[in-house]
Amino acid sequence: MPATATISTDILISGGGVAGLTAAAAFGAAGFTTICVDPAPPVTAEAEPGADLRTTAFLHPSRGVLEASGLWDRLAPFAAPLQIMRIIDAGGAEPVARLTRDFNAAEISDEPFGWNLPNWLLRREMVARLTELPLVDFRPGVATVGLITRESGAEVRLSDGTRVTARLVVAADGRQSFIREAAGIDVKTIRYGQKALAFAVTHPIPHDNISTEIHRSGGPFTLVPLPDRDGQPSSAVVWLERGPEAERLAALPVPDFEAAMFERSTGLLGPLKLVTGRSVWPMITQIASRFSAQRVALIAEAAHVIPPIGAQGLNMSLADLTCLLRLCEKDPAHIGEAAMLEAYHRRRWPEVKAREIGIDLLNRASMMAPRPLRDLRAGALGALYSLGPVRKTLMRAGLGVR
Repeated sequence: MPATATISTDILISGGGVAGLTAAAAFGAAGFTTICVDPAPPVTAEAEPGADLRTTAFLHPSRGVLEASGLWDRLAPFAAPLQIMRIIDAGGAEPVARLTRDFNAAEISDEPFGWNLPNWLLRREMVARLTELPLVDFRPGVATVGLITRESGAEVRLSDGTRVTARLVVAADGRQSFIREAAGIDVKTIRYGQKALAFAVTHPIPHDNISTEIHRSGGPFTLVPLPDRDGQPSSAVVWLERGPEAERLAALPVPDFEAAMFERSTGLLGPLKLVTGRSVWPMITQIASRFSAQRVALIAEAAHVIPPIGAQGLNMSLADLTCLLRLCEKDPAHIGEAAMLEAYHRRRWPEVKAREIGIDLLNRASMMAPRPLRDLRAGALGALYSLGPVRKTLMRAGLGVR
C-alpha cells in the first residue's frame, strides 16, 4: 500500500495497550472494520526489555466482553482465580498484622471475584487473537499524528503517511493521550508523590487464591495470586510507597530487597523470592473533563487513571469499552454521531468520577503515617466489615454490579 494512501474504516483505535487490544478484538468480533495503531510494538515476553511486569485482575463483570471478543478462551488457561479479597492492617508499632478481614466471593456469587494474569502475557494472547480477525488491521510501530473531525466523520493522519477516515476514533492511547489533546479535552490530575513497584515473587506458603492488601503507611502492599511458577506458589506484587522510598527500594540488592519484602508483607506467605525485574510507575489520579468529543470517544487511561487499589483500573476501562460497544451495536448506522457519543459520556463519566473519589480516599487512607490516624483506619475497616449487608454492598460495588 502506498505511504500516502487514504483508507476508510468504521473504528480507528489509537493505542495498543491491553485496553486498546481488547477494544480492537471486541469491535472486530462484533463486525466492525477496525484499525488499531500504537507507536511501540507490544512486548510479549516477560524477559524482554520493556516488558510490563504488572498484572491485571479481570473482575467478574469484565469477562463478558472478553468472551464476546474471543479472548477469554485464550486467557483462561493462564489465569489465577481470585476467591477472597483480604485486607490486613499492619499499622501498629511493629509491621505485623493486627487486623485481618476477608471478603469472600462466595457471599455474593458462585464464581470468583476475578482472574489475574500478567500484562505481558495478555499482550501476547491478544495480538495472536487479532491475527484471527479479518476485520481488524493491527499496525504496531505506527502512531497517530493528526486528527481532524467533522460532523460527517474523522480523518486521522498516521506516522507512516497513511490517512484514515473513520466513523469513530477511540482514544486508548494512555494518560498523555494525543487524541484527547487533539480533541481539545482537558484533564484534572492529582499527584500523590507515590510510586508503585511491580514484580513477581515465589513463596513457600500457598496463596490459596487470596488477593491480599496490607496497609501500613506509604500505600498498600498487595499480593495477587498467579499460577504456580516452576512448581512454586507465585504472586504478583504491587508495592506503593512515597517516591524517594520506592526508588530506594528499587535500587536495593536482591537479598536486601527480599528482606524488605518479607518484613513489609508481615511474613504472610513466608520468605518472598524475587523472580522478575522490578518496574517503577508514578501514581496519579486523573480524569478527563469529558469522555467524548466530535467523532471521538475516550476509554481507559485516556479517560481516567487511578491508583492500583481494588483492581479497579482496567476493569473500569473494560466497562468503558462495554458501554461504547453496546451503543455501536444498538445503532450501527449512527456510529460516532453526536447523540451516541453524548449518551456514552452521560453513562460513563458520573460512574467513573464516583469511583475516582472513592479510590482517592482509600489511597490517602493507606498513606497515613501518624499512628492515631492508622488506628482510626483500622477501626473503620473493622466496623464496616462487621455489618453483613454493608460488607456485601461494598463487594458488589467493588465489582461494579448492583
